[in-house]
Amino acid sequence: MSRERLHKIILAPHITEKALAADSERQYVFRVLRDATKPEIRSAVEMMFDVKVDRVTTALTKGKTKRFGAHVGRRSDWKKAYVTLQEGQQIELATTA
Repeated sequence: MSRERLHKIILAPHITEKALAADSERQYVFRVLRDATKPEIRSAVEMMFDVKVDRVTTALTKGKTKRFGAHVGRRSDWKKAYVTLQEGQQIELATTA
């Protein structure tokens, strides 16, 4: 895996009420590339945030169908990764002012 590929794998943190109320304080949710594998996601998170990952679970989310008047469109499918860190590890995603 090249460093360039690892930098492109994580698209953004997925911050929702459900994601923030995850099973534990060590679990984080990220939007990732659709073709990203679990080992690639693990390596990307460890490299970008300097933490140790315990496990990675992925889910493919189907895009919603939307209407714009008479036109029917569809949003793209996307993949999210649930990353659980090892004990004592933490990622600071956003700081409060």
